[in-house]
Amino acid sequence: MARPWVEAFPRICKPFLEEMDDIVRCKLSTLIDEGPMYMLDKTENAQPAIMAVSVMILRVLEQEFGFKTEEVINVTLGHSLGEYAALVAAGNLEYAYALDLVRKRGEVMGECTRKAKEESGEDFGMIALVCEPEQLEPLIAAVKEFLSHGAEGAKDDSSATPAIQQVSIANANSKNQIVLSGSFQRIRNLLVHIREFGGHDPRAVELKSRSAFHSPIMMPAYEFMKKALDPDKVTFPGQMPCISNVTARPFESKEDLMNNLARQAIDTVLWWDSIKYLDRQAGTRRYLGVGPGKVGRNLVSKEVGRSSAKGGGVWSITEPAEIEEALRGLEDAAKEDESRVAEGK
Repeated sequence: MARPWVEAFPRICKPFLEEMDDIVRCKLSTLIDEGPMYMLDKTENAQPAIMAVSVMILRVLEQEFGFKTEEVINVTLGHSLGEYAALVAAGNLEYAYALDLVRKRGEVMGECTRKAKEESGEDFGMIALVCEPEQLEPLIAAVKEFLSHGAEGAKDDSSATPAIQQVSIANANSKNQIVLSGSFQRIRNLLVHIREFGGHDPRAVELKSRSAFHSPIMMPAYEFMKKALDPDKVTFPGQMPCISNVTARPFESKEDLMNNLARQAIDTVLWWDSIKYLDRQAGTRRYLGVGPGKVGRNLVSKEVGRSSAKGGGVWSITEPAEIEEALRGLEDAAKEDESRVAEGK
């Protein structure tokens, strides 16, 4: 995850990772580079590692290639954990403060999962459901209908149901994909029900995560974030707007940012609605993903196309070898836009 960047840009990346270690108070850089993977995969380690490397890549672009974030980027957006890096890029949070929050939040989330497993004896995680686009809304309705009933099949207030017994829609990712979060057994029970009685047969894909993110199990993480977020360390407005995962709209105030950043731990990530807003209402034509992995880029590409029109496109930078193509693509697309404006199109 970090090694290619350290090898290619040691002047920037080595001190950056040393600073990361100081902030999280452990040798996270060694864990990233050498493993073991089962330790790196722990929420309290994986989340700060991913967030830090995302910001590190942006720093490489800025310091090595003269990338001017505040001039090139008009709005930021991050999927789930990526929202923290997006807020750093937008100037709402300082990197060190955001990383410290992510580390401590990850520790709380890890404990939430361990406690849920101890209390229930069940395994927890996330399962993606994929269907035809025209079936998504009926599928979501069927899932919500099932979730609105208690264990005995009667209408129930889900708030009265213990968190470990609840299943949630964690992500609404695209026009044909949602992600469920909770006990694997309870998710499978839900799938049996909607297949037998709801007439739906989505493809189910178990995700790597072994935590039920964006579900009531993470309520302690929400409570932690409410207390941990310091208004004196949150800047609003930032250098540019940032889209909230919870509302799929730009954060409207410092209070809105703090409330919804905390709520993100337990609420659905409205990724599809966010992309639709950027594409159809904000008129966003160019998308640049920065950080480990390409899930966000792939989800954006599904909705808006990688280069559906002149002046538009979707690029990602996860490895140093991708920098040149991405920056050239952005520059060429911007020139095409300028030509269109000059021609009055």
